[in-house]
Amino acid sequence: MADAVPVPCPACLRENDYAAPVFPCACGSPVVPPLDLATAPAPLTHRTWSETWVAVRCAACGRVSEWPHPELGCASCGTVARIAVHPVDPVAPGASGASAPGGGVGQGARPDVRGGRGGGVRGQGRTGPGGSARPDGPGGFGGSGGSGGSGAAGTGAPGGPPAAPGRRPAFRPVTIRTAQDAVATAALYLRWLGFQDVRRPDGRPIPTAAVDLRAPGLVAQVDPTTAPAGLRAVECVWLNGLTASATSVYFSLAGYTQDARSRADDLGIPLFVMDLTGMPQPVNDPADALVGAGA
Repeated sequence: MADAVPVPCPACLRENDYAAPVFPCACGSPVVPPLDLATAPAPLTHRTWSETWVAVRCAACGRVSEWPHPELGCASCGTVARIAVHPVDPVAPGASGASAPGGGVGQGARPDVRGGRGGGVRGQGRTGPGGSARPDGPGGFGGSGGSGGSGAAGTGAPGGPPAAPGRRPAFRPVTIRTAQDAVATAALYLRWLGFQDVRRPDGRPIPTAAVDLRAPGLVAQVDPTTAPAGLRAVECVWLNGLTASATSVYFSLAGYTQDARSRADDLGIPLFVMDLTGMPQPVNDPADALVGAGA
């Protein structure tokens, strides 16, 4: 994590210690958004997808990627402020990190994100080194912003040596910009855990409510809405899994209510939260156990 710096709240002027998030570039080097502390933070009163992301260049390889824009929540008055970031400087021709033929800077493979900052996250992702291929084909899910070579889960990075038997490669996330992306990410993650033939049981467009995903021995729900999943949602996925004699799993973008968390712990339902980078994170003990053991 980057060193904490004092950042004044634009509403109450109280200084809050803020440490910029550290993201992993596709080359494996840490990437930290360069904060512009000379510019006053701006109160965040309305969110748009385009303003949620900021372009940051990796100092090691020169790749430009989009990451969540740094934000600060004031510990005194609760105001949320967006912290300014220095714009990306152009790379001189022939400089380190210049794009290779056939692809511009920033057009590389999706970085392997192994940690998230979503609410309720218990820890960093439990993944090993390497990069997993993104599965396609019948029943596959595509999402905007995804990339990576073709191949089955369980192989190493494209062109590299295969992963060691019994060891999963790093999960390659899909940036979440739409509800479709959230469902695609959950499906890819379940395949990465070892569930086969993950698909939606129907072909209808994704609704605003939770979406079902099924696989042999699995019943999962993905909630792409902005409201925390509640007690009833957790109990419903548990009942569906009980009826199908299958493992029940829940994914949410906005987290869970306390009642839902407690009930999931009682029923042994793995709960995951997905952040905007597309990296699911376990938020209870059953989810930790599922990540550790796999399907």
